[in-house]
Amino acid sequence: MKITIIAVGKSKASPAEAIGAEYIKRLPWSVEVIEVEEKRPLKPLEKMKSEGKKILLAIPKGAYPVALDKSGKTWSSREFSKTLDKWFNVGGSHIAFLIGGPDGLSEAVLENAQAKLSFGLMTLPH
Repeated sequence: MKITIIAVGKSKASPAEAIGAEYIKRLPWSVEVIEVEEKRPLKPLEKMKSEGKKILLAIPKGAYPVALDKSGKTWSSREFSKTLDKWFNVGGSHIAFLIGGPDGLSEAVLENAQAKLSFGLMTLPH
C-alpha cells in the first residue's frame, strides 16, 4: 500500500516538518510527498488554476485521488480508518491526497478527485 501527498508550496525547516516526518515514519505504508509550486506573480484565481494543473499532472497513474477540502466529508478517527481501507481497495492500494494552497484547490482538481475529505471532526495532535 502506498500514499502520495501532493501539496502546494514548499516546506520549510520547522518543528512542524519534523513532527510530520516522524508521523510518516510511523505509518505502515510507503509515503511520498510531492510539492508543487507556482512562482509566477498571478492573480489568486489564475494561481489556483495553475497549481491545480500541476497537482493533476503529479497524481500517480492508478492512484485514488482524495482532495482535502472544507466541503469534504468529516469522519471520526475510526470512521476515517475504515474509509482508508475502502479507498485502498478501490484505488489499487495507492491513495493520493491532494492539498491546495491558501486559496484551496481548483475546480478541476475537485472535479477529478474521487473523494473529498475535511479534517473537521478528527482527533489530531496539536
